[in-house]
Amino acid sequence: MENQQDKPNQEAGWERKIIEKLALAAVTEQTRARRWGVFFKSLIFIYLFAVFGMAIYPKIKMDIGVDSKYHTAVIDVVGVIAEDKDANATDIIESLRDAVKDTNTKGIILHSNSPGGSPVQSAYVYEEIRKIKKERPDLPIYAVVSDMCASGCYYIASASDKIFVNQSSLIGSIGVLMDGFGFVDIMQKMGVERRLLTAGAHKAMLDPFSPPKEYETKYMQGLLDEVHQQFISAVKAGRGDRLKETPDMFSGLVWTGEAGVKIGVADGFGNDDYVAKEIIGAEKLVDFTQQGSLLEKMSGKLGASFGHAIGSLIQSPSLR
Repeated sequence: MENQQDKPNQEAGWERKIIEKLALAAVTEQTRARRWGVFFKSLIFIYLFAVFGMAIYPKIKMDIGVDSKYHTAVIDVVGVIAEDKDANATDIIESLRDAVKDTNTKGIILHSNSPGGSPVQSAYVYEEIRKIKKERPDLPIYAVVSDMCASGCYYIASASDKIFVNQSSLIGSIGVLMDGFGFVDIMQKMGVERRLLTAGAHKAMLDPFSPPKEYETKYMQGLLDEVHQQFISAVKAGRGDRLKETPDMFSGLVWTGEAGVKIGVADGFGNDDYVAKEIIGAEKLVDFTQQGSLLEKMSGKLGASFGHAIGSLIQSPSLR
């Protein structure tokens, strides 16, 4: 016969086993959660490490096309040409030099799609191309236009051996502009008084809140004309007797690719693939376009924003 005193002990043992199982289940769940936590933290660490690496190191060259010993180097001249933009002289020149150093480079394509931009940045690239052509006359450099190659972009393209376009491409715009606004009449209507102090008679030249002065307007027009003549001289030196000069050739007009070939501002029709395969003879395309790291871009744009706040008050000449 079961001892009555053993019943409380058995009941206590049963409750203890339940508590132990619950505790063990809780520990197991915590261990599992900890492992998943470590796993996800590791994934996040790997992701952040990869992003950090992309931020530090620039873009790696990409091979496009068939496997071959020799290749055609492709360098983008895309977007507005300016020091703080992707299409800047430093990156384009570095890309050109990398392509030239590569012993397997059989030719270079400047993939051009830009409305233009800084005359200074454009001139830097133009001179670098001319220098390369003198040092490596055996290495062809061709500009291949997709949608547009205007102003500063055409400045650069004119240094190349040949310019290839699509029939519907827009090309040309050999001119210089400087734009701005005048708010004098609006201020008068609103009863706003302009108070301006300067040290230097022309320090506030072309101030948008003051009436224009004849001498300053003529002076700035002279600067534009001087930059325009530099542009024209560069185009003539690059294109030579291929240009069929007309009164409108250097007026800032743009032409379609088809019309551009007829007047000598372009040489023929073709895209990157066609020029690489049929003209250069190296079908494989290798992208040599330098792209600054994410950190460089962020720091550059941060610094440029301060300069832009001041520089926007006085517009610089632009090949657009």
